[in-house]
Amino acid sequence: MTPPKILAFAGSSRTGSYNQKLVTAAAEYARNAGASVTVVSLRDFALPLFDQDLESAQGLPAGAKQFKALLREHDGFLIASPEYNSSFTPLLKNAIDWASRAESKDEPPLAAYRGKVAALLSASPGALGGLRGLVHLRALLGNIGVIVLPDQVAIGAAHEVFDDAGLIKDERKSAQIANLARSLTNFLVKLQS
Repeated sequence: MTPPKILAFAGSSRTGSYNQKLVTAAAEYARNAGASVTVVSLRDFALPLFDQDLESAQGLPAGAKQFKALLREHDGFLIASPEYNSSFTPLLKNAIDWASRAESKDEPPLAAYRGKVAALLSASPGALGGLRGLVHLRALLGNIGVIVLPDQVAIGAAHEVFDDAGLIKDERKSAQIANLARSLTNFLVKLQS
């Protein structure tokens, strides 16, 4: 049996992003559990703001096609998103929206999302760890056909959790992230069998 393929990305592209560090750590735990994991930064796709006129005139931008192709090639997603004003980030929403668009009339609706499985994480300097944003992200993903695992991890006081190398110093939080990554991997293995 081939290992499940997981795409890992964060809803933040800020240099030193806690959520990019978090999803990178989760990706390593998923690899340790037997998954094949690809970590990407949404910054690399240089996505313009979603604009249906732009799409009508030029089709999907190259970056949107690349991101969508990656989503389609993978069985599941590890997504870490900070909380912006009690929701998830516009960067993440924009990427999700672009990849939701069909490239041809015979492409099934939401082909990059339907039947995929996601595990959600967040990190924030605040006490709630970005938890409120995950509520909205979970609802959106469910509405576009993604199976979202019930467990999630929200890391508060994120500025105290990571060391200079981006590794997690707190053993309890590290174990929570490892358990979530393992749960996603195991769920995907069960779906394959």
